[in-house]
Amino acid sequence: MRPSGRKLSEMRAVSIETDVLKHAEGSCMIRMGDTHVLCTASIEERVPPFIKGSGQGWVTAEYGMLPRSTTSRMRREAQAGKQGGRTIEIQRLIGRSLRAGVDRNALGERQITVDCDVIQADGGTRCAAITGGWVALRMAVDKLMTAGDVISDPLISPVAAVSCGVYAGQPVLDLDYPEDSEAGVDANFIMRGDGQLIEVQMSAEGSTFSRDQMMQLLELAEQGVESLVAAQKAALA
Repeated sequence: MRPSGRKLSEMRAVSIETDVLKHAEGSCMIRMGDTHVLCTASIEERVPPFIKGSGQGWVTAEYGMLPRSTTSRMRREAQAGKQGGRTIEIQRLIGRSLRAGVDRNALGERQITVDCDVIQADGGTRCAAITGGWVALRMAVDKLMTAGDVISDPLISPVAAVSCGVYAGQPVLDLDYPEDSEAGVDANFIMRGDGQLIEVQMSAEGSTFSRDQMMQLLELAEQGVESLVAAQKAALA
């Protein structure tokens, strides 16, 4: 029933390769099927002005897609002179999702910027960016702790994200592009490894959905996030 031949509750193949860049404090390449995202974490001994002097740290994110990450070439946003609305929305989502798993007091007055660059897109780029972004963040924080710059671990829990939807009338897990473009209902679930929800983005794209369908998608997402957290931990082991 699914174009890929996957079962309704089956994830795409997931791999996370760490230490892919020389200079970043944390880096990984996450692959969820044919969606590939390069994630890096950079530590700066400064914070935004609005929290300066508070003793709290900050985690923020930037997101972008390479011109040929999709089927036809996209114009670089730098050429347009500004970021598009979709880019701004996604990078804000990544930043607030990652912050939900961070004790900012324990982090201390420093900023970690997580950059997520989509090398190849086939659906679920924001979910892959959040999942891989946490791995890069974990690596950067580990370096702070090894150096003695941070005493207690500021990362409360892993953070991961997965898409779900209603495709051809059936609830399915981890949409690829052919499914995402045809889904009657599209949802993204961002969760912590301890099961706490961070954010749910869910909308009717062509048909409405019932409470029962919403709960079915949540159950699928919980399974998906559990497998993604396991992949995160395996990559960092």
